[in-house]
Amino acid sequence: MKWRHIFVATGLFFLTAVAPATAAVTLIHAGELLAVPGESPHRNKTIVVEDDRIVEIRDGFVPAASIDGGAVVIDLRGKFVLPGLMDMHVHLQGELGPHNDRDALKMSDQLMQMRSVYYAMNTLKAGFTTVRDVGSSPQEMYALRDAINNGWIDGPRIIAAGGVGITGGHADISGVSPDLMEFYASPSVCDGPYDCRRASRNAIKFGADLIKITSTGGVMTDRATGTGQQMEMDELREVVQAAERMGRKVASHAHHEDGIVAALEAGVASIEHGSYTGPRAIRLFRETGAYLVPTLLAGKTVAAMAVEVDFMSDAVKAKALRVGNDMAGNFEKAHKAGVNVAYGTDSGISPHGTNAEEAVLMVEAGMSEMNVIISATINAADLIDMSDSIGTIEDGKFADIIAVDRSPLDDIEELLDVDFVMKGGKIFKQ
Repeated sequence: MKWRHIFVATGLFFLTAVAPATAAVTLIHAGELLAVPGESPHRNKTIVVEDDRIVEIRDGFVPAASIDGGAVVIDLRGKFVLPGLMDMHVHLQGELGPHNDRDALKMSDQLMQMRSVYYAMNTLKAGFTTVRDVGSSPQEMYALRDAINNGWIDGPRIIAAGGVGITGGHADISGVSPDLMEFYASPSVCDGPYDCRRASRNAIKFGADLIKITSTGGVMTDRATGTGQQMEMDELREVVQAAERMGRKVASHAHHEDGIVAALEAGVASIEHGSYTGPRAIRLFRETGAYLVPTLLAGKTVAAMAVEVDFMSDAVKAKALRVGNDMAGNFEKAHKAGVNVAYGTDSGISPHGTNAEEAVLMVEAGMSEMNVIISATINAADLIDMSDSIGTIEDGKFADIIAVDRSPLDDIEELLDVDFVMKGGKIFKQ
């Protein structure tokens, strides 16, 4: 029995007994269950969920009447059930399109935040119950993360990055007038090791779960500055050390191998894109255990847009065609060489909610269906240090569970049409 303190106007306290609340129990009848990606699926199982956690997996289809106080039954006997997927590279505050510059000028911060909620729900309903946002206006993204964690609004679990980049680099503002560049200049932009140390500490101070850096140039930077290394080694090392001192990991955007190698030597936890991963980088990936987050969908998207649309500048088009068409081949070499891979799409370049298209591209690049699912569950959970609570369907973990019609181990395109989504014991799609 628990006791609750009651305060009355006299200033006296009284104790009153409060009966313990009965946990809400849900029974999920799974026809085929991939509880732990990498292991064989099982048939005819019941997942017992209490509130937001998995408490047990039983053989057969357990009836609701066998549970004291009753239970809600979710009939997925004709479905393939697996853990909620995770996307380690999203940008929930926008989508690439012809009106991005206009929206930046005309949309209020509040309206942009409402749009972010919409994009977040599209992502969740696509079966992605956890995401790592690695490039949004930080205070707004931290607020969205916290609002979801507090249960005030719905959305995927968000791990939110604070960005650190150099003056004129990929993380800096580009493609607008000098006056607007001055106006939009970010305190996270730095020059030299000690200034980048300050920027890293500042990002963590204001709420960053991790630091996102840009060791190389980027495709969408509206300058003809290439995609080779831009941050210097001393800057990279200072960012990583400052983050590690405060318990944070660092993710590095990197296209060309010189920037990938520099970031890995500095100690980053993941390389985003890794478009030109070569032998030197592969050796360092294997030595350090760092993850490659490939974002093949972004490459495909920008390469197609460079041909089909007219809102990209010539500088951006040239980079989009070159990098976008080269990504898949280098990814194939990397994963076949044993590089750790964590699933990521760069959604925001591609539309939110189409995140599973990355899985199709990874299989086309030679990765097995099982390893793709591992990258989006077990590996992703490890990258964000949440293996104890998400990534598999096991006792004690959050009830992040999805279902599709048939086995994605036979046809990865099944993930393009998720039929059931539960996050933390709450159903968002059925």
